[in-house]
Amino acid sequence: MRIRSIGALGAVCLALSTATAQVPSVQQDFEAAAALDAKGDRAAALAAWEKLEARTRPGSRSRGLVLVRKGAALFALQRSDDAVQAARAGLALLPASDASLAEDRWRAYQQLGNVAQDAIDYASAGEAYAAAEKASPSAAYRMTSMLAFVETAVFADPAAAEATLARIDALAAGAPFDKSSKAVIARRHALVLLNRGDFAGARTHAADAVKLLGGLTSQTDVRDVSARSDAAIASLLSGRSDDARRYMAMTGAGRLTNGTFDPAVQMTPPDCGGEADLKPQDMAVVEFSIANDGTVFGVAPIYAAGGGRVAMEFARAARDWSWTPEQVKELPPFFRANVRVEMRCSTSFERPSIGTVLNGDTRAWLATKGLEAPVEQHGGDAAAVGRQRATLSAVEAEAGPTALAVLPALYALAANAVVGREESNRLWVRARGIAQANAAPPLVRLFFDMQERLTSTSDNWRGNIYPRILTPLLAEPVYAADPSARAAIRLFMADRERRANSGRARQLLREVADDPALPANDPMRIGALIRLASAEEASGNKQAARASFDKSGLAANQCAILDTAPRLISASGTFPEEAQTWGFEGWTQTQFDVAADGKVLNQRAVLSYPPFIFTRAGVAAVGGARFSKTFRPDGGVGCGGLTRRIAFRIPG
Repeated sequence: MRIRSIGALGAVCLALSTATAQVPSVQQDFEAAAALDAKGDRAAALAAWEKLEARTRPGSRSRGLVLVRKGAALFALQRSDDAVQAARAGLALLPASDASLAEDRWRAYQQLGNVAQDAIDYASAGEAYAAAEKASPSAAYRMTSMLAFVETAVFADPAAAEATLARIDALAAGAPFDKSSKAVIARRHALVLLNRGDFAGARTHAADAVKLLGGLTSQTDVRDVSARSDAAIASLLSGRSDDARRYMAMTGAGRLTNGTFDPAVQMTPPDCGGEADLKPQDMAVVEFSIANDGTVFGVAPIYAAGGGRVAMEFARAARDWSWTPEQVKELPPFFRANVRVEMRCSTSFERPSIGTVLNGDTRAWLATKGLEAPVEQHGGDAAAVGRQRATLSAVEAEAGPTALAVLPALYALAANAVVGREESNRLWVRARGIAQANAAPPLVRLFFDMQERLTSTSDNWRGNIYPRILTPLLAEPVYAADPSARAAIRLFMADRERRANSGRARQLLREVADDPALPANDPMRIGALIRLASAEEASGNKQAARASFDKSGLAANQCAILDTAPRLISASGTFPEEAQTWGFEGWTQTQFDVAADGKVLNQRAVLSYPPFIFTRAGVAAVGGARFSKTFRPDGGVGCGGLTRRIAFRIPG
């Protein structure tokens, strides 16, 4: 989890609900809680803030101050929804008209931004950071909020990110910010330009950030590593490979003095297709940290070829990776604090999108009512949101807020990527109510119901939260009685299991595949069979995998599903000369097909570490491999979707 420093705690004079004689004791409690926060003892700090909360008068400003700080402790303990609730409750007790409370209001909004950013809900994060900027008590606080806004808006609202950067430059020109702060500003410029495709401009700003932090010296902290990595990526993409390797060499990536950076024991790329409609050509560089227990936190996209939606989807996939305790012990803590991996989606099983099916049914139903479904706004949500708000207001004024005619406008605005989670949830609640009041079919009601539930919490990506949200839907009569609706619910739940081949996921998939009420060619049933085949194969159940895939009726070109994978006969490859010169080590996970004659086809990299260094070499190495021949009556591809990891190690 990415925890940002949001200012030192100051002494606060609390209005008491107890007698005046007890003021010193309460003040001591406040100082003790603040000290626990500063020490990093989050559990003890939370207990202290809760104790202090009980000693303040309900509805008082003192209660608000304590709630804001309690929220920060809750967030540190990964209780994100509770943290949001505490921050919101605290804000409600801190009137904007009181200038003395500006820092505390800023603290609360900044905290809300942190929670949303950690959940990769960049629209909500942007809203919170913008509010924090308005509440800022000084230029330094304002700069902190603006920089955080740019970090998220570059993937959610690029135009707003650039506009904010211009204001940052103006603010920096008139204030005495130190070199470290100027380096952060330069990095934000690099981030925006990198994702806009201006690689040369990004390289210039990234190089400036490196210089501001002291240059390419052996004295390195996490800020240096990130800045140098930015410069390396921008240099590579702008064709300055020598500069790129020089910067990369000074990040420590691929150059551990002891041991090697091995891939995680759970480290799979996201499937192509799905709800984000990932394409094989989409690519992203994602940054994260590895905790002592091997889990991943602080995940953030750095660069994406494919846009902001692509960037955020890859980042979400990385959150589920895990290293073993033994692997973690081999990695220095400093190195684990900043890891970057190049990612692409997997074509091994391009899963049908269940959301697409529900969306299609919803659009068809709206058409029967004489209403036009909203037009997809891929890449243009930021530009469309103003028009969508105006459309909703106009339709509400004409037909009333609960009229069926309002539903398409609600739908469009709620689905807009730049609308924050909490506002989106309120819109989906209204949309679901209108659909229900107008006797919408089960699948249409389910579409709105699921959107409402999934936006009700910032923690729905956590393994235990998602099923808790959706499982109750299976007991609701309107869905339980409809084969397609109950199948869709189970498929959504199976897809969000942390491990696709878990027993719970397979059980859900079998319930869909074996439902006698679903026709043999029903999209839900076929989707379940494809997923079940993949899960069974991953568990080593080849026969069950083949049976499931055969039942789907789809083309049988997945060798890992149908037969034993062909045997590797020979392989070739070379260690990139430049990487060897600089002393880099790393690996590339490749994906490829094998023709019936044993030759490799369609080879591509899906994961690479360090980013870009070994990608081409890994693809070339697997492209030169030869496998045993496989009989196919049509002479076509004998094996699709094989995966192999190519490691690059320097002898000695």
